Amino acid sequence: MIILSFWRVIKFSLQDFFRNFWLSLVTVTILILSLFSINFLITAGVISQAAVGAVEKKIDLSLYLAPDAAEEDVSVLKNEITGIAGVEEVEYISKAQALETFQAKHKDEKSVQEALREIGKNPLNPSLVVRTKALADYNGVIDSLDKLSKHTIIESKNFDDHKILLASMNIITAKTRQVGFFVSFIFVAITILVVFNAVRIAIYTHKKEIRIMKLVGASDWFIRAPFLAEAAWYAFLGVVLIIAIFYPFLHLLQPYLATLFNATELNLIGYFNSNFIRIFGLEFLGAFFINITASLWAMRNYLKV
Repeated sequence: MIILSFWRVIKFSLQDFFRNFWLSLVTVTILILSLFSINFLITAGVISQAAVGAVEKKIDLSLYLAPDAAEEDVSVLKNEITGIAGVEEVEYISKAQALETFQAKHKDEKSVQEALREIGKNPLNPSLVVRTKALADYNGVIDSLDKLSKHTIIESKNFDDHKILLASMNIITAKTRQVGFFVSFIFVAITILVVFNAVRIAIYTHKKEIRIMKLVGASDWFIRAPFLAEAAWYAFLGVVLIIAIFYPFLHLLQPYLATLFNATELNLIGYFNSNFIRIFGLEFLGAFFINITASLWAMRNYLKV
């Protein structure tokens, strides 16, 4: 009996779905737009985190040493810097390594290469490159490095300030998140109204049938079940279609991101694959809850027969 009732509910819900096909299509389309805006918000968050992480990895503080600095003095200085709180790594760059890196960076600039040949010797100094564990350690490490004046082998310092760039990125990320939340809220509100009207029209279409079912003793939940099942169909189709639409979008977006980030650092498709159940499962539950709420709201007001 329970199985038979279940199949009747599924049958009636599918009949209602296709009987009001255009209304069902509009409802699913609005739901897809809602889910697309939410997934786009997730994508923007992943990209912003990767961008901030990429900048943090490039944060380094350079101490340029005297050309004739003794290895013992360099080792003492390196050990002292390593002991500073917040320092993750201290790398020694010899004169030869610095020249090799400089030549590789300017290999296509003939004027630079000619200038090096005219000088006839390596004009670059050895250096110590200091990397912090996190951006929060940046200022503290700089303050500690500024106090290393007692080391005479230090000729100059270069502390590139990445904080302005990161602050700008955080502002853009926050604005993007705010706009995304606002757009998602609008689509969710529209979805509730559309589902509400879809169920209301379905109830009006079946008004005579509902009256007959009430007369023969059908329970309220048996009458409501097809409309709730129809709302569940909206959620299921919305999630299935957003998966079919959003993955091609990610495939189109990924090559452009590959030019900005290392493929191993930011793989949107891999991120969505690894979080597939969590992302789309929660989206289905959210869409299901919204649709059921709108359906119950509509039935409470219009299922008075």
